[in-house]
Amino acid sequence: MKQVRKTRFAENRPCEFSGELGKAVLNSLSAHVAIIDEEGIIVETNRAWREFAGGDGKIDSDAFLGMNYLAICDAAAGEGAQDAHAVADGIRSVIRHEITEFLYDYPCHSPTEQHWFYMRAIRMQAPGPAQVVVSHEEITQLKLAEEALKASKAAIEAQKQHLEETNIALKVLLKQRAEDKLEMEQKVLTNIKELVFPYIEKLKRAPIRAKDKTIVAIIESHLNDIISPLLQRLANINVLLTPQEMQVAALVKDGRSSKEISDILNVSETTVHFHRKNLREKFGIKNTTTNLRSYLMSMS
Repeated sequence: MKQVRKTRFAENRPCEFSGELGKAVLNSLSAHVAIIDEEGIIVETNRAWREFAGGDGKIDSDAFLGMNYLAICDAAAGEGAQDAHAVADGIRSVIRHEITEFLYDYPCHSPTEQHWFYMRAIRMQAPGPAQVVVSHEEITQLKLAEEALKASKAAIEAQKQHLEETNIALKVLLKQRAEDKLEMEQKVLTNIKELVFPYIEKLKRAPIRAKDKTIVAIIESHLNDIISPLLQRLANINVLLTPQEMQVAALVKDGRSSKEISDILNVSETTVHFHRKNLREKFGIKNTTTNLRSYLMSMS
């Protein structure tokens, strides 16, 4: 919309922007600047405007004077026509004092490169007929940075979504693992109770030697240790017991007397009493009226 070239829509008018200082200021600006009158006629341009429009930087400083910028925008067709028409409407609003300034950014791509511009139209504060300063500043790098930021945000959002989905999947797997573990433990307990203990009971009632009965009792005690949550409870409260203390604790919990425990473990009753005393100290049972078996059963 800005690359006006050779077609003239009105006779050249004398430049209404005079003064060497003013022209020097215009030519020092990086923005592409044109000054138009109330009819849309270009009355002055700066060096950046001419170099961008001409491409080779050799366009005469008067080459664009007298062209009707608004008419060129109105006549735009094809790609970019909508932007050109919007710019023309905005500039006319400034000329008519409907708004103080008009801002607009638009793409202006070539076959090989992408470019974006930021257009600003503002009415000059000067006596006489209206004149509008139209400037176009290239913002390609800013737009590319914005596009890169959007792409980065989209990538982060996609990664976040992926992590959330992975987290959900992990939670499902952990839940399934916990359920499988519980199911396995239940199967072990059921098998021991239904497939092993009945035979132990038969052995206990069978006419076998006293020594063999002791072995059966030990087997039963150890199986109870396996299926009882007692040992896990002990680990949870950070009580460090020796292997024999664990055996004594399990048998006490099952209601075995000191004599029975000594027979099962093949140790003296004095040793059993010693272990019972250590258990009470390690569990912090200071009240002599507190029964050790009741305490152990409360931990299950």
